[in-house]
Amino acid sequence: MPSQTHPVKLTREFKTKSGADVSIATGTGTKWKKDSKDDDINQELVDQILLALKSGFRHIDTAEVYNTQAEVGEAVKQLGIPREDLWITTKYNPGWRTIKSSSASPNASIDKALQQLGTDYIDLYLIHQPFFTEESTHGFSLEDTWKILIDYKKQGKIREIGVSNFAEEHIERLKKILDPEFYPVVNQIESHPFLQDQSKGITAYSQANGILVEAFSPLTPVSRVDKNALTGYLEELSKKYNKTGGQILLRWTLQRGVLPITTSAKEERIKEALDVFDFELTKEEFDKITEIGQANPHRVFFHEEFKDL
Repeated sequence: MPSQTHPVKLTREFKTKSGADVSIATGTGTKWKKDSKDDDINQELVDQILLALKSGFRHIDTAEVYNTQAEVGEAVKQLGIPREDLWITTKYNPGWRTIKSSSASPNASIDKALQQLGTDYIDLYLIHQPFFTEESTHGFSLEDTWKILIDYKKQGKIREIGVSNFAEEHIERLKKILDPEFYPVVNQIESHPFLQDQSKGITAYSQANGILVEAFSPLTPVSRVDKNALTGYLEELSKKYNKTGGQILLRWTLQRGVLPITTSAKEERIKEALDVFDFELTKEEFDKITEIGQANPHRVFFHEEFKDL
């Protein structure tokens, strides 16, 4: 890992079992999603994970709904990195709209993840989203699901538990039934300059409650939106710092106290994603990216679900 000449302060910090700080994650998300009945290993994804691990990544993010847990397990097995040096995050798929949960129960989902990942513990386990019904989960409410995660944490099969795509009202539902010891510690949300709050005030709320915000799709302004209001300013900053637009966006994300999750199949870009600790945006630069982003909103996921949140 590059030396952290310009460290960042995250709301909550985690360590692998071997004591290393948990940093930027390499993701295995929507690009790699397979049908739930597809049991074949995607060698292209295995190679991409191997490349990321060889480049220095130690934080891997996957999910049941993507059906990529087996590829993560295969890559870790092939490279032979000690399990305690890694931080592996995965997520329970509770179903969505007319789509049923991938597993008959949250218990079955966790057990499947352990088996596919080839590990006896998961570092961080998340509920992928709160927009589900008991019908889609085969009878499990949000509260029921969270209690099962707590049970697996008590057993040592999960180290930390959290949520993804949750608004304030969903987290408050969990807090009503729990002691602070078992509040969510992470909220993984879509987060980038064009969507600084996936739901109203969620970043500040999460951070005020000791919850680390993780950002998926943090590179949206350079990867999902063609020539846009930020393009010119990112080019200006790229020349100043000798960094790519993607690196500038990752640094902006980190300076918000938010931990990015990124992905690429290109070795150069994979290495670039970890090389963002040797410079720091000035307050004026940080604020200008923030202001341009706020003036040009763009949401990639969950449009309907968040329209009233």
